Amino acid sequence: MGKILRSGARVAFSNSQVPATSTVVSTIRTEELMNDHINTLCKQKFYREALEAFHFSHKNSSFKISLKTYVSLICACSSSRSLAQGRKIHDHILKSNCKHDTILNNHILSMYGKCGSLRDARQVFDLMPQRNLVSYTSVITGYSQNGQEAEAIKLYLKMLQEDLVPDQYSFGSIIKACASYGDVGLGKQLHAQVIKLEPTSHLVAQNALISMYVSFNQISDASKVFSGIPMKDIISWGSVIAGFSQLGYELEALSCLKEMLSYGVFQPNEYIYGSSLKACSNLLRPDYGSQIHGLCIKSGFSGDAFAGCSLCDMYARCGFLSSARRVFYQIEKPDTASWNVIIAGLANNGYADEAVSFFSQMRNSGFTPDAISLRSLLCGQTNPMALCQGMQIHSFIIKYGFLTDLSVCNSLLTMYNCCSDLYSCFRIFEDFRNKADSVSWNAILTACLQHEQPAEVLRFFKLMFVSECEPDHITTGSLLRACVEISSLKLGSQVHCYNLKTGLVLEQFITNGLIDMYAKCGSMEQARRVFDSMDNRDVVSWSTLIVGYAQSGFGDEALTLFKEMKSSGIEPNHVTFVGVLTACSHVGLVEEGLKLYAIMQTEYGISPTKEHCSCIVDLLARAGHLNEAEKFINEMKLEPDVVVWKTLLSACKTKGNVDLAQKAAENILKIDPFNSTAHVLLCGLHASSGNWEDAALLRSTMKKHDVKKVPGQSWIEVKDQIHIFFAEDVIHSEKEDIYTVLHNVWSQMLDECHPQHKKRLQFIDETG
Repeated sequence: MGKILRSGARVAFSNSQVPATSTVVSTIRTEELMNDHINTLCKQKFYREALEAFHFSHKNSSFKISLKTYVSLICACSSSRSLAQGRKIHDHILKSNCKHDTILNNHILSMYGKCGSLRDARQVFDLMPQRNLVSYTSVITGYSQNGQEAEAIKLYLKMLQEDLVPDQYSFGSIIKACASYGDVGLGKQLHAQVIKLEPTSHLVAQNALISMYVSFNQISDASKVFSGIPMKDIISWGSVIAGFSQLGYELEALSCLKEMLSYGVFQPNEYIYGSSLKACSNLLRPDYGSQIHGLCIKSGFSGDAFAGCSLCDMYARCGFLSSARRVFYQIEKPDTASWNVIIAGLANNGYADEAVSFFSQMRNSGFTPDAISLRSLLCGQTNPMALCQGMQIHSFIIKYGFLTDLSVCNSLLTMYNCCSDLYSCFRIFEDFRNKADSVSWNAILTACLQHEQPAEVLRFFKLMFVSECEPDHITTGSLLRACVEISSLKLGSQVHCYNLKTGLVLEQFITNGLIDMYAKCGSMEQARRVFDSMDNRDVVSWSTLIVGYAQSGFGDEALTLFKEMKSSGIEPNHVTFVGVLTACSHVGLVEEGLKLYAIMQTEYGISPTKEHCSCIVDLLARAGHLNEAEKFINEMKLEPDVVVWKTLLSACKTKGNVDLAQKAAENILKIDPFNSTAHVLLCGLHASSGNWEDAALLRSTMKKHDVKKVPGQSWIEVKDQIHIFFAEDVIHSEKEDIYTVLHNVWSQMLDECHPQHKKRLQFIDETG
């Protein structure tokens, strides 16, 4: 008698009788059909149907899944990125009697890596009885694709220790990990290994090397690798074109595209079109972009979302908004990125209302705005008139929970600053200060500077210093400007020491800022010391020191430095000439100043600005040539502004020329009827000339028209605390004691002064 042939099926037979095997044959045949069916579905990429068929067969425990089918199912989970299904199939494999070979385990490794479960992949890898090159490559690829570059590099080194020779695929994965990790030295070593172990050109490794060198900003090395590939593919061309475009070699990117097209072997894909159009955007060459647009239409990519998005962005950046709109409407299936591009293009070109309209259309079309959408919208709100609309966007951000996105918060901060709402800037910043990054801190510091609040800059910097965020060169630049605003040489010196300690002083931007700070705080010796310590001085370095010397009264030093600048081969700019003309004015070198003003135009091609004209007026007026100064103003090609007339008015006060002063003041008041400076200077001139009645009449006119003098402002630092005072200040906490002391001092002056000066002091007391 025969025993059990299959679970639950007993068949009896004799020596002379053929066994009744119809049930067994049927079962085996069904298993074969089911395995073939699943494999066929996987080959045809019907992954969901294949997995459903597996679960159906799984219900019948008598069905046996073949090794080949397990491989197909694992590959289906990899392709569909279905981690849950992959774990179920892996669990089924472990419970079955299927023989675990290295090939199956490698597919399981690859599946876990592609699905992002590196812990599962590493567990399978560590338990494998035998590992080969594919095993290592699968896990290294998983680490590389999921941001664990350090682990990928460790595993690669372990692979080398086991005497496994990398192939182009393992090289491709580890080179990608190295690029993301930012290790230039290791990247060079990997390149050497590729040359040593892969003497023939393997495109996977070579293309990875191009992308790696691009990420290292080493375009020359990327170009060399590209040139050494005898049989380039579309990825090779795309990588090098993208590299040139990203790193600022736009013309080379377009030249490379032209070369690729000349071979006629490959047609650009949407990514190559995107890189090429980005190059056109950076060059602001819509004529080049329109030619690529023609290629997109010819190749059938004009309606593609990626290519269409790049085209729309190119036209918008170049200011061709009608073309940008037309391209956008031609995109067959616009995605969120497409909507964001047209919104950003409109907002950045001053069409804030239309950007909001497109934002509404985007929502009505069923798309959910993201952080980029909102940042783009906020960029369009750049003036106080847009504050109401900006606040509405702010409400939307709160309602839909975007305040958790730091980049959106930073954009909100910038928007309120542009709309001149400093209070809202402070309030918003306090709400997210604990998670603020360097962009956030720099934004609030910039807002304080733009609203003339240098003390707040210092307060926020102290808060930043105790936070986990490291100040950068932009932070230091804001600090130095604040030191200039309050004329605090001591604090500026402390900032200098901090820069030396952190190494930020190596930045030329910072060094130039230090020269400017020391010069404006009156320490020309320190400014010159910083200047002399520089290895590479640019035109800003020279001009800053020249202007500093000139404004501090060191005219001879400024002119000497100007000669040294020309000898060093640095071309002066318009700021340089403001400095040297100011120096000539202070020293009294009228002829030299007029000569420099002439060569500024003839030799250097610098057109005179109102600042240069003001310097010439000051030069002539200081030397007593008031009539020549007036003639120069009348012959100016530029329309004289308030500053030019103020310069003449101030000189008239010094020289006592009441008639010309009256004329200058009238011209100022024509431009700005409520200009307090003109009234005050003319009033002072009448007073100094003894014309008390005219001075009093002018003062009465100021009161009648509500013309108020801009209050003076001063600072004093006591025990590391800066006290800011305004004229007629009523805010300071110790104002009563301060005014009591001032009143006593003034009374003493009146009591003890000569009678002929008492009337003048009383007038000053009345007029402020």
